[in-house]
Amino acid sequence: MSLKKINTVLAAAFILFILWFGTEFILSPETTAPGFGLPSWPSGDGGGFLIVKGIRDVVLALVLGILLVTGHRRALGWALLVEALAAYGDMTTVLAHHGSVATALGVHGLTATLMVVNGLLIMRETRKAAPAPAALAPQPA
Repeated sequence: MSLKKINTVLAAAFILFILWFGTEFILSPETTAPGFGLPSWPSGDGGGFLIVKGIRDVVLALVLGILLVTGHRRALGWALLVEALAAYGDMTTVLAHHGSVATALGVHGLTATLMVVNGLLIMRETRKAAPAPAALAPQPA
């Protein structure tokens, strides 16, 4: 299997994964939230923030999906690198609020790191090779 095919499959898997759990946070935040890694449910009307997180994730997935489907692979690589910051941010949030270290590192940190690796592989795959210098053709006299 070619590197391009492997990168495409990995990117598609990330897109589907992000789209799935983003949709879960929108449709049923009360059942999805415990898997996020925070130690307690938001107090008061804080559950709305979980829906905001779900919307963010769906939008991130749609951006990646559009870049993949339209063949903008270099932009897809950059987007994966940048969007990994959201997962690192989620990891940091869980750790800062004394949530599950295993979830912070094993879910959010691992997801972010795999996104970075996939983004870098796509960037490497799309790197332009320097053109070979043109040989001077003999000129007629």
